[in-house]
Amino acid sequence: MSLIKEFKEFASKGNVTDMAVGVVIGGAFQKIISSLVEDIITPTISIFTGKADFTELTFNINGAIIKYGNFLTAILDFLIIALSIFFALKVINTFNKRAELLAKGGLDKITDAKLLKKLNKMKKKEETDPEPTVKECPYCYSEINIKATRCPHCTAELEKIIKEISK
Repeated sequence: MSLIKEFKEFASKGNVTDMAVGVVIGGAFQKIISSLVEDIITPTISIFTGKADFTELTFNINGAIIKYGNFLTAILDFLIIALSIFFALKVINTFNKRAELLAKGGLDKITDAKLLKKLNKMKKKEETDPEPTVKECPYCYSEINIKATRCPHCTAELEKIIKEISK
């Protein structure tokens, strides 16, 4: 009975389900790409090469038929799938960066170049020194709390000094 329970736990985990969905969608996506290659790209290339079907491209060596046309078609399929995945991931990463900006303090309508600049500025701001928590008394040069209005060492009133300096 525990083996069945273990299998249910394994099968119901999110990552297994996600992987299964990915495999099904990947199979459907492969059919779309194959159709794109066979029905659109290959005929377009045939305008220049004169051959409409690459699968017929073969050569014969001592009775062995080498079907290099099938191989070329498979390479084309692979390249288009790889490019499609590359661009899909690029879009997903852009959305993730935008979500990160939203989470960290708002996102106005900005382009990708502005997005990258804003992300870099945010990273630099995070890396900079934190806000100061101490300041120096202008009379005795002791280190005091930034919020202090009177120096605990020389008892000078710091607010009066600031008003006199600003006049």
